[in-house]
Amino acid sequence: MITMTFMLKSFAVENIKIVTDGGQPISEKELSKWQYTIYPDGRNLPEGEGTALQGKAIYNAQCMACHGESGNNGIGPRLVGKQGYQNNSKNVLMTMSVGAWPHATTIFDYIRRAMPHYAPKSLTDEQVYALTAYILNLNGLIAKDEKLDNVALSKIQMPNESIAINMWEQEVNTQK
Repeated sequence: MITMTFMLKSFAVENIKIVTDGGQPISEKELSKWQYTIYPDGRNLPEGEGTALQGKAIYNAQCMACHGESGNNGIGPRLVGKQGYQNNSKNVLMTMSVGAWPHATTIFDYIRRAMPHYAPKSLTDEQVYALTAYILNLNGLIAKDEKLDNVALSKIQMPNESIAINMWEQEVNTQK
């Protein structure tokens, strides 16, 4: 297997010329948008705030086409559900809902990094707080007028938090 891999790499190098102009160097400003991780305890959450009431309009414009009108009936993964899994489905990734996520901060981080799927990182922090609030409201975890910011978000208890293993916490404890 090692020999075959070596041969394939050699073949590619010897017989295929890849022509590229090298693209454009990424600016420090662009790089800064990708540089940080939001931890389960809320570290690195940006300033800003939003409510589910604000998030509904953003959801309808940016998310509903994939996730459905109520967050559980679209072509994309479910966003609503207490236990996180639909009955009678064999596709775990498509049926995991927000209820399966152990930390509300992870929802914010995911939306901020990857949504909407056709234009990731296009939402402002205020829009991401509002969308996170809307999804948490759809799951009955916060009120529709409850303001979500970096302090409030890190305090939300998710339904499956107690059965999840927090690898971030274990990493921090082993470094001490």
